[in-house]
Amino acid sequence: MKIIIAGAGEVGFHLAKLLSYESQEITLIDTKKDSLGYAAEHLDIRTIKGDATSISILRDARIDTAALFIAVTSSETTNITACVLAKQLGAKRTIARISNTEFIDNKETVGFSKFGIDELISPESLAASEIELLLNQYGFNDTYEFEDGALTMLGLRLSRTATFVDKTVKEAAEIYPELNFIPIAIQRLGTQYTIIPRGDTIFKEGDKVVFVTSKGGDDELFKLSGKVKVAIRNVMILGGSQIGFQTAKDLCSSKFNVKLVENRRGKAEELAEDIPNALVICGDGRNVDILDEENISDMDAFIAVTGNSETNIMSCLLAKSKGVKKTIALVENMDYYQLSQSIGIDTLINKKLLAANNIFRYIRKGEVVAMTKLTNMNAELLEFVVKPKSKITNKVIKDVKFPKSAIIGGVIRDGKGSIPLGSFKIQPGDRVVVCCLPRSISEVERFFS
Repeated sequence: MKIIIAGAGEVGFHLAKLLSYESQEITLIDTKKDSLGYAAEHLDIRTIKGDATSISILRDARIDTAALFIAVTSSETTNITACVLAKQLGAKRTIARISNTEFIDNKETVGFSKFGIDELISPESLAASEIELLLNQYGFNDTYEFEDGALTMLGLRLSRTATFVDKTVKEAAEIYPELNFIPIAIQRLGTQYTIIPRGDTIFKEGDKVVFVTSKGGDDELFKLSGKVKVAIRNVMILGGSQIGFQTAKDLCSSKFNVKLVENRRGKAEELAEDIPNALVICGDGRNVDILDEENISDMDAFIAVTGNSETNIMSCLLAKSKGVKKTIALVENMDYYQLSQSIGIDTLINKKLLAANNIFRYIRKGEVVAMTKLTNMNAELLEFVVKPKSKITNKVIKDVKFPKSAIIGGVIRDGKGSIPLGSFKIQPGDRVVVCCLPRSISEVERFFS
């Protein structure tokens, strides 16, 4: 597949990196020579220096042969314009990165597809949604919903009090036959290896385990993991950025008690007007006295989304030392993202990685309708729609010769999610959630193509 990416920033580079591993034909366009030089040095791709809104540059990139054009520059206007031009010049599908979430809210009303823009992606909106989901699933470090929660991915680290520690997957299933969840990936403490669990795989203390659950499975998982579920209601947000604003607005509408700390007076006053249900505080969130004055120790969650990764990490560590149960830090640096819980913060999120993962599903073969890469794990979670002529259609799961590095985590049928056993029969129209290591993705895709 020929794919053209406009913008060699972190989102564009990360996308190009992911896609180059897939042996896709990638062309990267950017106005900055240094960014292109770095990409060309580290990836096997074609680079073009120039403006993605230039017709001659797009033609030089052979836009008329592109199956997908992705505009992810830092300029919303450039991305929209480039996508419109790319579509008119022959690109089959276009995706634009935007920052104004109004565009997404009114996508159908405005009719962006008429202009030539097939998909709109907002990293800020994705980050705000991720934060709200993490708060609603307190106790879990990674979350992802399929079909409005018909199936949910949840990740947690096993404590020694977890009831299935030192038991095999098969033994755990026999002890708890009514379970509504299934383990799909395991990472041993202190290692970087991802295991796709089988019946004889043993759960160990300190394992990071990713599960897929149907409705109600998260409560069961809480009980068995040895954790105590505590509702999150009081939330402090540090930083009045677009993500901070969107998160505060969403949480207020979901009946959370929100305090938002912003050090710029003009911005704080603006936020107070726009989010009347939130308590907006003008002050430096790095100041321990200010946080103490605002009763940080009474907060259930602390979310740091300033534009500085170090500030976000340090303030979350401070919040943790004050007894805050859940901490979430926004980080721009991908190196920090790899550290995750090892530095004492519950969850690190990277809006550019969220955007890249969201865009990535459009290049998958078969009817992939959703995908996410597991945090700090070398595995992907894919949701396929089963077609009448797919190889997996009308097959019983135990008879499907899936590679050992892949596992079916759940099936959504008629809007209802279920955790299928070996005797479950796949039917046309089913939405099948599969977890697999990168090396087996192509093989898995063939079952659904």
